[in-house]
Amino acid sequence: MMQPHSAPDLAHRLGREAEAVCREYLSSGKRAGNYWLVGDLQNNPGRSLYVRLRDSAKGPAGKWTDSATGEHGDLLDIIRQTLGLADFKDVAEEARRFLSLPHPEPEKTRTPTSRVPGMAVGSPEASRRLFAMSKPLPGTLAALYLGGRAITSLEGITALRYHSRCYYRPDEHSPTEIWPAMVASVTDLDGRQTGAHRTWLARDGSGKASVETPRRAMGDLLGHGVRFGAAGEVLAAGEGIETVLSPRQVLPHMPMLAALSAAHLAAILFPATLRRLYVVRDRDPAGDGARDSLIARAASLGIEAMSLTPVDGDFNDDLRRYGTDALRAALKDQLHPEDVRRFLEV
Repeated sequence: MMQPHSAPDLAHRLGREAEAVCREYLSSGKRAGNYWLVGDLQNNPGRSLYVRLRDSAKGPAGKWTDSATGEHGDLLDIIRQTLGLADFKDVAEEARRFLSLPHPEPEKTRTPTSRVPGMAVGSPEASRRLFAMSKPLPGTLAALYLGGRAITSLEGITALRYHSRCYYRPDEHSPTEIWPAMVASVTDLDGRQTGAHRTWLARDGSGKASVETPRRAMGDLLGHGVRFGAAGEVLAAGEGIETVLSPRQVLPHMPMLAALSAAHLAAILFPATLRRLYVVRDRDPAGDGARDSLIARAASLGIEAMSLTPVDGDFNDDLRRYGTDALRAALKDQLHPEDVRRFLEV
């Protein structure tokens, strides 16, 4: 006998509501006889993935197969994939919410734990799964959000994607919320994804979502970063994604990296080919500390390190307040002459 609210029990209950589940989580699809047809688990239009809607001789309701990839599973997998959920407890909570089931009694032996807002949780595998389920930036709310930050040149940016229904929960005792999000891939020196960063967005893309911690990372971050271009002899590295993308508006061919925090900026790993490092600093004590630590570490390895300093708090402040022409002029005065010719005057 199945335990109440166990994975088999929830899958069975969802199977009895298979069509309703598909209409909720695979809304780009449509019914065809006893199946729901859709393009893939990312809810793209198409007919490759089919979900059985009623029990039949071929199998129980709720089972699905993607004929293009050979993947198969149940409706719990669909909830997990479409919402980017990493842990079963989160999938189960969403399934109970959909089925209007009560929450299970908390375990008496469990010791409550606290979570630092914004700290990295979740496995590298979960981060890769979330990024794979997201879509390219053009035409999305994430592009609209970046445009509102005066970041409009998005050519070649493959490290950022958009997820229209990204899971958010303030803490382990709060209900799950669904918000649109900009999702960034965190990669190591070999280009292997080790983590992800989410920026939850307002539902109209006008800014960040009105939640307590609209930015969170997951996976393995230390030494790695969000990369814009492959570093060779030159690399510019800073803290935030928007901070780094701002000088990229006038230096589109210079390889850049966003480390996501001052502490992680100080700890980035250097490629063996690196000869000159630009530290894209923020004007605050944490930014100063990260800059000094990173410059000292680079110098100890024979890497020339130079600081790029904004006029205001960070380079996104400068870009929005003064525009690209002023930003270009300010950076020209701070770059090595070789890099002015190589990157700024292209």
